[in-house]
Amino acid sequence: MSGSISASSSAASSGARQGTTTGLSGDFSTFLTLLTTQLRNQDPSQPMDANQLTQQLVQFATVEQQMNTNQTLERMLSLQQAGQMADAASLVGRDVSVAGNVLPLQNQAAQVNLPAAGQARTTRIEVQDNSGNLVRRTDVTLGPNATTWNWDGKDQRGSQRADGAYRVTISGRAADGTAATVDTTLTGRVTGVGREGTDLVLRMGRANIPFSQLRDLPQRP
Repeated sequence: MSGSISASSSAASSGARQGTTTGLSGDFSTFLTLLTTQLRNQDPSQPMDANQLTQQLVQFATVEQQMNTNQTLERMLSLQQAGQMADAASLVGRDVSVAGNVLPLQNQAAQVNLPAAGQARTTRIEVQDNSGNLVRRTDVTLGPNATTWNWDGKDQRGSQRADGAYRVTISGRAADGTAATVDTTLTGRVTGVGREGTDLVLRMGRANIPFSQLRDLPQRP
C-alpha cells in the first residue's frame, strides 16, 4: 500500500528567508543599542568624532533600509503566491499532464504518456511503492505516434494495489540495446492545491506535484 509522496520540499529555503530577516532584525537592534549606549556614556569633554558618528548613522540607515526592502519583497511575494493559488484552484477536477517520477494512482487508474519512437525504440516502466518495493514492471515498444501506458493498479502477481502515490522509473533503449533518453509525462486528476513551504503544489489524490512541473492542460471536451 502506498503512502503520500511529495515531489519536493522548500522548507529549507523558507527557513533561510526567515533566518535572514531575523538576523537583520537582530543586527538592527544590536546596532541601535550599541549606538545609544555609546552616545549616553561618552565623555562630554571628548565627544565622539563627527566622521565616526556619521559612518555609524549611515550603517544604521543601511540596515534599516534593507529590513524595509525585505518586508516589501515578502509582501509582494505573498500577493504573487495568492494569485498563483487562485489560478491553480481552477484546475481542480481537471486532468493534467506533469513531469517527474511521482505517479498518482486514482480510482485504480494511472497514465504514463510516451513519445513516438526516435532514438529510443523501447521503454521499460517500473513502478515502486514508497518503500522502494517493485510493484509492476513492463516493457513497451514505441511506435510512429505518441502513445500511453495505462496502469490498472495491479502488481506483478495481479493483486490490486490501493490508490496512492507511487514512484515510476522509465528508461529508454535504442535499437542496438544501448540506453536512450525518452521524454515522458504523467497524467492525473487535480483534487486540490496547497503549499509546501513557498512552493505551490497540485494534489492528485495522495500525490503532491510542484506546480512548476505542469506540462500540459488538455482542452475541456
